[in-house]
Amino acid sequence: MTADNSAHEAARTPTAIDAIAEEWVTTLADLEPSIAVWIGIPGRYEEYGDLSPSGHERLIAESKKVLAKLEKATPVDDVDEVTKADMTNEFTLDVEASDAGLWKRDLNVIASPAQQMRDVFDLMAHDSVEDWTTIAGRLGNLPGAVDGYIETLRLGIKDGVVPARRQVDEVLVQARKHAAKDGFFFAFTDGAAIGDGTELPDSLKKDLAKGAEGSAAAYQKLADFFESELRPAAGETDGIGRELYALQSRRFLGAKIDLDETYEWGIEELARMVEEQTRIAGEIKPGAMVEEAIAILEADESRKLHGTDALQKWMQKLSDTAIAELSKSHFDIPDPVKKLECMIAPTQEGGIYYTSPSDDFSRAGRMWWSVPEGVTEFDTWRETTTVYHEGVPGHHLQLGQAVYNRAKLNTWRRQLAGTSGHAEGWALYAERLMEELGYLDDPADRLGMLDGQRMRAARVVLDIGVHLGKKRLDGTGVWDYDYAFDFMKKNVNMNEPFIKFEVNRYFGWPGQAPAYKVGQRIWEQLRDEVKAREGANFDIKEFHRKALDLGGVGLDTLKSALLK
Repeated sequence: MTADNSAHEAARTPTAIDAIAEEWVTTLADLEPSIAVWIGIPGRYEEYGDLSPSGHERLIAESKKVLAKLEKATPVDDVDEVTKADMTNEFTLDVEASDAGLWKRDLNVIASPAQQMRDVFDLMAHDSVEDWTTIAGRLGNLPGAVDGYIETLRLGIKDGVVPARRQVDEVLVQARKHAAKDGFFFAFTDGAAIGDGTELPDSLKKDLAKGAEGSAAAYQKLADFFESELRPAAGETDGIGRELYALQSRRFLGAKIDLDETYEWGIEELARMVEEQTRIAGEIKPGAMVEEAIAILEADESRKLHGTDALQKWMQKLSDTAIAELSKSHFDIPDPVKKLECMIAPTQEGGIYYTSPSDDFSRAGRMWWSVPEGVTEFDTWRETTTVYHEGVPGHHLQLGQAVYNRAKLNTWRRQLAGTSGHAEGWALYAERLMEELGYLDDPADRLGMLDGQRMRAARVVLDIGVHLGKKRLDGTGVWDYDYAFDFMKKNVNMNEPFIKFEVNRYFGWPGQAPAYKVGQRIWEQLRDEVKAREGANFDIKEFHRKALDLGGVGLDTLKSALLK
C-alpha cells in the first residue's frame, strides 16, 4: 500500500462541496463540542451539546440545510462526487431516523448519551493546568447535559417512544456506578496531576472536586429518573420490528441489504466457521473437537496474561511489531500512523474499541480495552487477532490513513464520515488478510481469529432473529433473551460477563453488530468483483490503496467509487 502518495501529491484545490463539508464540521462542533474533542479541532472543550428536544430540533434543521445545499452543488471531480453522494445518503438517513423518533429512545448499554457524557473525558488532554481547568469546566457543565437528556427521554415517555426495559435496567446500574463515591468522577479527579507529577493549584483542585461532586450527583439524578420514571414506562419487548430495523441496518452499513437473505447467509456462515474451527482444532491435537482444543490452549500457561498491566504491555508490543514489519514489507505506512497507543479503559463495562488520532496527530490513535470487573486473566491466542483488528492493518491503518490524507480529503471525509459496516467490515477483512500474510500460522492464533469470526457470524443471526421476531433455529417459538444468551454461550468462548454485555449490546443497539460480518462480506464481494473486472491487471495492494484513500464512506458509496 502506498499511503504516502497523498503526501506527495499536490494539494487538491478545495471546492464548493468541500466548503459545505467543512462548514458542517464547524456547525457540528458548535452543536456538540465533544466532536471537537473527538477529532482534535479547536472548540469549546469545556461544554456539552444541548441534549434536550430543542437541541435535537436544531441539529436536524441544520442537517436539512446541508441537504439543500448539496442538492444544488455540482461536483467538479471524483472526490466531490463521493463527498456529495455520501453526505446526502447519511443526512437523509439521519432525517428518517429523526422522523421515526429514535432520538427519543436513545438509550443502550454502549453508545448512547448515558455513556458518551462520561466517555469524552477519556480523550481530553490532562498534561497542564489549562487542560485540567478545561476538564473542571466540562465537569461543571455535565449536570446541564444530564438535564437535557432527561428532558428528551421524558418526551419519549409522553409520545410512547421508549427504550426496552432491559436497557434501562442495565444503564441504571452503569449510572449508579458513576454516581458512587468510588466511581469514575472521584477517582479521575482525585488523581489529577500535571504530566510530570506536579501538583495542581489548590483552587483548581477545589474546582475539580466540586465538578466531581456535581457530576456524580447528576448521574445519581439520571439513575433516579431511570428507576422512577423511565423504567415503569419502558417497553417489555426487546425487538424493534422490521421497519425500524431496516432503517438502522441502512444507517450502520451505508447500504441496503435483503434482511431475510442475510439471516439465512448468517446461518450458513456460522456453520462454515464451525467447520473451519473443527479443522484447525485437529491441528492442535489430532482428532480433537473445538472444545477440547480450546481446553488445551486455556491450560497452556505460556499463552496466558495475568492482570491488565501485562495485557497492555503485550498489546503494545504486538502492535508495534506488526506496524514495524508490515511497513517494511506490505504497506507504506506514513510515520504519524506508525504510532498506536494501546490503553486499558478507565471503565469496566466490557468492550474493545478504537479512537482515531486527532486531526493534527497530536493525540495518537488509541486501542481501548474496557475490562469487566473481576476479569484478570487473558489468553494471547484468543486476542492476537484483536490487536490486528483494532490496529494495523485494521482500524488504525484505515482511519489513520484517512486522517493523514489531507491533500485530498476535507475534514468531514477524514474524521467523521463512514459507517460501522465500512470500518468494522474492513477490520474483519484485515483479520483474514493477516492470515493470508502468514501472521496467524500458529494454529492457536488462527483458532482465536476464527473464534472472533464465529462470534460475528453468530450475532448476524441473533441480531436479525431478535429484532425481526424470527423463529428459533430449533423451530420452537421466537428469539428471546434466554435463547439468545444460550446461543452465544454455545458459539463464543468468552466468560459470562463478556457474553452478558455483548447480548445486552445487541438487544439495545439494533443493526450495529451485524454490520461487522456483513461489512466484511461486502468488502470481499467488492474485491472479487474488481478482480474479475481487471483480470491479470488486478493488484491487491492498489485495490487497498484506492479503497482506503477514499476515507470513511457508506458501503454503497464505496462500491460505486471503486467500480466506476
